[in-house]
Amino acid sequence: MTNTSSLPLAGVRVLDLSRVLAGPWCAMVLGDMGAEVIKVEHPVRGDDTRDWGMRVGNTETAYFNSVNRNKRSVCLDLKTPEGQQIARDLIRKSDIVIQNFKFGDIERLGLGYDELVKEQPGLIYCSITGYDRTGPEAARPGYDLVIQGETGLMALNGEPTQPPLKFGVAAVDMMTGMYAAQGVLAALYEREKTGVGRHVGMALFDCGLMITAYYGLEALLRGNDPPRYGNAHPSIMPYGVYEAADGPLVIAVGNNGQYLRFCTEVIERPDLAEDERFKTNLERTIHREELAPKLRDAVFARKRKDLLERMARVGIPCGEVAGLHEAMTSPRAVDAGLVTKMAHPVAGSVDVMASPYRFNGERLPVRRAPPTLGEGTNDVLGELLGLSEEKLAGLKERGVV
Repeated sequence: MTNTSSLPLAGVRVLDLSRVLAGPWCAMVLGDMGAEVIKVEHPVRGDDTRDWGMRVGNTETAYFNSVNRNKRSVCLDLKTPEGQQIARDLIRKSDIVIQNFKFGDIERLGLGYDELVKEQPGLIYCSITGYDRTGPEAARPGYDLVIQGETGLMALNGEPTQPPLKFGVAAVDMMTGMYAAQGVLAALYEREKTGVGRHVGMALFDCGLMITAYYGLEALLRGNDPPRYGNAHPSIMPYGVYEAADGPLVIAVGNNGQYLRFCTEVIERPDLAEDERFKTNLERTIHREELAPKLRDAVFARKRKDLLERMARVGIPCGEVAGLHEAMTSPRAVDAGLVTKMAHPVAGSVDVMASPYRFNGERLPVRRAPPTLGEGTNDVLGELLGLSEEKLAGLKERGVV
């Protein structure tokens, strides 16, 4: 087990005032790297995602658990003056604040950056919104599915014969959370040199548009939408999902040398390598419609095991298309320690995804399971703010915590 003091962000404290996905994902990334993350939630309902998806225990769900490991949960009603004062006191004890309140709400609570930075110039404050905070749509709420539609992500996803298709996961929220964490880390590094913090602003629309990557730039070059290729690649051929005689597999031929070996030593069709229309990748993409059915037929004539063994032997990237449960329980995932079981006060144990980060060859540990609602309220407010048991009991009686 990694020594907690050796974690990259050990000693950094984060106050997570966000909810749902993008903000909590940012906070979880920082928690994975060793920061102490205090998640502030409503005393009754908690984070919205505690009511999304399959139930775990009494107050958690699989959705909530996927984005809230390595955190403590503190219940606080921020609509009460006492709750707002406790939040300000916690911020004074924190290095980083993350919030994704609707436009203007955080300022009305007296917890906006402009107010806080007067007293705490070293504060790093991350605001996540749907749209540009300085633009005409600043007040519009941001939802991943809406942004996927507005940024063209749905238009590039799926098969060409199908209507626009969303990603299987909330990709915009997740990528915004990652971008936000990067911005916070950059601000933290800068603060080490200057002593001054930053207000890091992230918009879901901005991040969604960035995800279009080469598709987005190709649309500008073309002057219209690029075609959709489904599981195929727009620029590389053959590169995608193919059906073998007994199921799907991924074939990723990345260069002309691999294509030659694929034709001669895997599917035993040297004629497809000798054909002038198919010799180079550029020609293969130009003549995609002529080549594609020939490749499909050749692959379908063999079983996956045979194809995978042949491709592995000659250095062609490939793999089976696994079901999600199959992937989560695969020897590859188990051996890498990507899912761990942790004790749970109600369910007995709970599956928790591990951090993907490795430092010096060692995976960063999951120090805390996703918290039950309010599990850390008394400990955190007692330890950090010195609130007595009597004071906490009074706050609870009034619904503040």
